[in-house]
Amino acid sequence: MTTNEWGRVAEDGTVFVKTSDGERAVGQWPDASPDEAMALFTQRYDGLALEVDLLERRVKSGKLGPDDAVSAMKKVRRLVSEAQAVGDLEGLIARVDALESVVAARREERKAERARKLDDAREQKEQIAAEAEQIAAGTDWRNGANRLRELLERWKALPRLDRAADDALWRRFSGARTTYTRHRKQHFGELNEKREGARVIKEKLAAEAESIAGSTDWGPTAGQFRDLMRQWKAAGPAHKEVDDRLWARFRGAQDTFFSARDAANAELDKQYAENQVVKERLLVEAEGLLPVKDARAARAAFRDLAARWDEAGKVPRSAMKDLEGRLRRVENAVKSAEDDRWRRSNPEARARAADTVAKLESSLADLEEQRDTAAAKGNDRKAGEAEQAIEARRAWLAEARKALDDFTPGSDQ
Repeated sequence: MTTNEWGRVAEDGTVFVKTSDGERAVGQWPDASPDEAMALFTQRYDGLALEVDLLERRVKSGKLGPDDAVSAMKKVRRLVSEAQAVGDLEGLIARVDALESVVAARREERKAERARKLDDAREQKEQIAAEAEQIAAGTDWRNGANRLRELLERWKALPRLDRAADDALWRRFSGARTTYTRHRKQHFGELNEKREGARVIKEKLAAEAESIAGSTDWGPTAGQFRDLMRQWKAAGPAHKEVDDRLWARFRGAQDTFFSARDAANAELDKQYAENQVVKERLLVEAEGLLPVKDARAARAAFRDLAARWDEAGKVPRSAMKDLEGRLRRVENAVKSAEDDRWRRSNPEARARAADTVAKLESSLADLEEQRDTAAAKGNDRKAGEAEQAIEARRAWLAEARKALDDFTPGSDQ
């Protein structure tokens, strides 16, 4: 008979395993030696121990979920309890039973994790619903639709909440999307109407521009084009491809007209170049009148120059401003000299100046008499006051006499 710590082999080849309840026969191998029989049944135990080791590792590592772990534990427990093997079978079962606390802890962790995920999902869904409502209240028609699609994909990726909470948040989110979509369709419907109206107007403007593109009535036609451009801008945009096509027609008509006008003006500028030479010579003659010494002679000379200036004709536009400005300075100087001559020869003005001198001389004589009288009486205060007044009158009288001297014979030249 062969024995060890956990079993024995009887003389008839029956193999027994030791348990806390006593021995239990686990098999018989009469044709083999007792050592061979014991080796076979202990090897079976080693296989079971390996199964338990593997189960422990999988459960403790979390590779098995709680439900799968319970199922695997039942299977291994059944295999061990019914095993035809020799070894510490009860110890293996105890190790399997010990995993129940690990599974329970894993189940609580899973439960807490799910609760956390649900709280996070609830918070995210509330944020999604709030953002969707904000978008629905705005007018960002371009980016709003894209953002709502992104929010929908986020919603789908989140776990469901309890039915009541999930349905309530979904109604908010879905309602916001519906409101936004309705307003967006309304906006683009109105926009399409405006664009269609703009198309009609711009079709007419393009046709009108083309009808006047060949005109050679440069001034009025340029004004017409400016008015057409104002109407074009006021019409607003049509659909882009239509707007681009109509603008090409309108701009083409503009270019045709203004290119022809520029070419005509360039030709005129060539013709006007000779006139410019003549007027530059006249300007040299006119500027020779400055400074004006004889107003009447300068006026006569300027009239002759002005007549010849008009006869010389138009000059290139680029030179017109400078030439006209130089002539205007001479004309202003001559006019100023004439005005001054008139002022000096005006008899009424001379009479007023003479009257002013006479009044100041009379006033000065009175003040001198008052001063002398006060001094004779020893009234120094009154004498001093009179002297101050006399000094002021003398200064005024000097200025008045100077003004009167301007009205001398020969100053009307």
